[in-house]
Amino acid sequence: MKLLQSLLVSLAGLCLVSGSISGCSSTPSSQATQRDNSPYISQYQANARASVITNVDYQLSFYLSQQSLFRAKSVVNFDLTGKTDHFTLDLNQANIHSMLINGSKIYPNYNGSYITINPALLNSGRNTIEVEFSRQHSTNGEGLHRFVDPVDGQVYLYSHFEPAAAQQMFAVFDQPDIKATYQLNVYAPKDWQVISAMRESQITPMGDENLWVFPQSPKLSPYNFSLHAGPYHVWEDNSGPYPMRLFSRQSVSQQVTPEDWFTYTKQGLVFFERYFGVPYPFAKYDQVLVPDFLYGAMENAAAITYSEDRFLFDAAMTASQKERLAGVIMHEMAHQWFGNLVTMKWWNGLWLNESFAAFMGTEATAKATEFTHAWRTFYASGKQRAYELDSLVTTHPIEVPVATTQNAFDNIDAITYQKGASTLRQLQHLLGAETFRQGVKNYLTQYRYQNAQLEDFINSLAQTSQRDLKQWTQEWLYQAGVNSIQAQYQCDNDRITEFAIIQHAVNEDYPTLREQKVKVGLFYQRPYSVEKQKSAIVTYKGAKTEVSELVGANCPDLVYPNLDDWGFVKVDLDQRSMDTAKQALNKVHDPLLRSMLWQSIWDSVVQGKAPINDFINVALINAPLEQDYTILGQVIGNLHRAQKVLNLMQPNHKEYSEKVSRALSQMSLRMAMEQHQNSDFQRRWFDAYVSFSSQADALFHLQQLLIGKSTIKGLTLDQDLRWNIIKQLNRHDYANAYELLQDEKLGDSSDAGEKSAIAAEVIRPQAQLKRQWLNTIEFDQSIPFSKLRVAMNNLYPSEQTLLNLATAEQRLSRLSELDNKGPVFMRAYTKALLPQACSQDNIDLLDEVLNRQTGLSKLTRRALLETRQHEYRCLKIKAKVEG
Repeated sequence: MKLLQSLLVSLAGLCLVSGSISGCSSTPSSQATQRDNSPYISQYQANARASVITNVDYQLSFYLSQQSLFRAKSVVNFDLTGKTDHFTLDLNQANIHSMLINGSKIYPNYNGSYITINPALLNSGRNTIEVEFSRQHSTNGEGLHRFVDPVDGQVYLYSHFEPAAAQQMFAVFDQPDIKATYQLNVYAPKDWQVISAMRESQITPMGDENLWVFPQSPKLSPYNFSLHAGPYHVWEDNSGPYPMRLFSRQSVSQQVTPEDWFTYTKQGLVFFERYFGVPYPFAKYDQVLVPDFLYGAMENAAAITYSEDRFLFDAAMTASQKERLAGVIMHEMAHQWFGNLVTMKWWNGLWLNESFAAFMGTEATAKATEFTHAWRTFYASGKQRAYELDSLVTTHPIEVPVATTQNAFDNIDAITYQKGASTLRQLQHLLGAETFRQGVKNYLTQYRYQNAQLEDFINSLAQTSQRDLKQWTQEWLYQAGVNSIQAQYQCDNDRITEFAIIQHAVNEDYPTLREQKVKVGLFYQRPYSVEKQKSAIVTYKGAKTEVSELVGANCPDLVYPNLDDWGFVKVDLDQRSMDTAKQALNKVHDPLLRSMLWQSIWDSVVQGKAPINDFINVALINAPLEQDYTILGQVIGNLHRAQKVLNLMQPNHKEYSEKVSRALSQMSLRMAMEQHQNSDFQRRWFDAYVSFSSQADALFHLQQLLIGKSTIKGLTLDQDLRWNIIKQLNRHDYANAYELLQDEKLGDSSDAGEKSAIAAEVIRPQAQLKRQWLNTIEFDQSIPFSKLRVAMNNLYPSEQTLLNLATAEQRLSRLSELDNKGPVFMRAYTKALLPQACSQDNIDLLDEVLNRQTGLSKLTRRALLETRQHEYRCLKIKAKVEG
């Protein structure tokens, strides 16, 4: 098996070097189709299976109840069109009761992951396999997940199949390129709702339960299909061309604002039908709020699921919360066309699904809702994460080979989502907006209800634009790394005599210099503003591009070479422009430019070019003056990052760190009090006040607010704010914080309350408590994963470095063992629990693990490499701190 893995790795490298758009589809004929007894399937094995199977349809029956297991029957019909030596049907961890192949009963050759079927039992042509089984519900967010509401004891079920977890619910060919139709019968308790890709055609009472019958669906990949069931509260809106429903648990229904959901959904459907020129592919539009969800949302065909944690609030939604809701609705809606109607052939194409949905979701939010600034939000948040990841040693191309379904999510990150979206936006600028739109329409029309590859998408755009996109594809999709640009100019007698764009590769290991179209702006400082006087549209490439049209212009105070954020490129301000930005930030009236200048100032700290003091000083002066809600969130976010770095530096720079903490806390409180007439700004500043407060006077004030002995005009402490305060008090073990925690638990028995209580408990700075919770995280299988993930994320806050390091060697020594828990667990564990200390000793510890534990998964090894690089960066920042 190790030889096979080595061969796959070598092939992956060859695919990247060759830049093949179709991915790693060619594999040596010597590679066996024999699977390894795991639930995962390789690309080659999936290709071999798909080559002999066509015309698949599933007839599925489920017998659901409030119990911890379910019964089911899967009838799989398909045509066998070729010869095969090894034929498997996926079904994960089931107890099989009976199995029929073409009407003949057989004893299943079943290993717990898949059923191996003797090809001699199959016909050339039509075949039917029937499997009756029972299975435990999952509790980790995959398969058919079961949740018991702690408030009323009601049981709720929902499915999640991406990338290959449909096999945890029914017998299936679990790969995206075997699309099929689904006909569904569900037996469920009388008070339950049942939701799937199609609207039910019949509900028949049968004693204590109902039989729900769903008609045959259009062709879908297994991961796009879904089933959700339980006593969900339902809202309906039939005012648009498609019936819409929204579902939530009964106990949280008061926290849902259905009018917002339906408004954004209707706006999105109108926008996308006009943009794509292709009707919405399904007959209805259902959206389901579910607990314990692994991600923000999932685009199941016509039955989209959303994480409760991100979309339920005890008070009226803030502007940022509404914008996030609109943006996620639009993202998942874009998938109904791009992902569900047309689906990638294999998981190497998942990036295109997600990049396109991120691009179109932002575009729809900006064009169809009140959040016209959505692209500025994109720049300040997701795009910055993409820049960060693309600057690390673990960066990867947008298009990468995926060896098996186990590796499907190895590279699903901000490069996949936001860099990919930015790349598509840049391509839109290169081709023209209407040409790009027409190319997308042609692609969706040609491949509807089929599987497609990257080359199909690129060819549609190339044919529509009459432009060769091979070089663009090679540079942007098959080469890793991000570039930076800087304006290089000379002035004489206050006139520009030379002007050029200089391009660098941020990481010398990824030297590709790309072609890109940007807008360059020249700005001049005035008494009350920084004004643009001239701009030029420039297509640059290579290391240096002369810009003759700017020669002769007045010598500027500030040059920004990516005006309006057309390009995916980091901007290095020249020294004169950086000085102007720091001195006159509040005079820049263009909010996008101001946001980008804020980011440049912070980036100079991360790159080790300027001391962290510079950013903090600029923020203390200018943040209180910031009148743009989105930019304020960006600035506060970077201040949190600055505070984390200072916390990690302890005990070095202790006096300066405490001074900064006090200043940030006082500034935030003052602004929260001043903004009492603007609830959005007040909430943003008050949230900052809570999280920045670490000293006795601020913590005492928070305690007094919590118990009602102090108030802030205009501010009401909803349940979310109460828990935030309790968590902060326990984080610093202030006074009677633990008693306040216990009292709050008694008053809030909800799922959100249970998770908040866990966060507040594990964050307490107590060594024995940390060890107990670490043991629970690593070994206790009785606690739902969603709660373990909360514990992971709060176990070691940045200022608790000594407590973190006390168990660091123990945690690192167990990585190989923990890797066996799979990617869902390890993605959360490595994100939260790899040690950070801003020290050379910690770097040495990480080096030792990387050198000795050579069998770690790609996901875990990547996390270790990134943590080590963050440590190096922290040391670089630490060396430049003044004070």
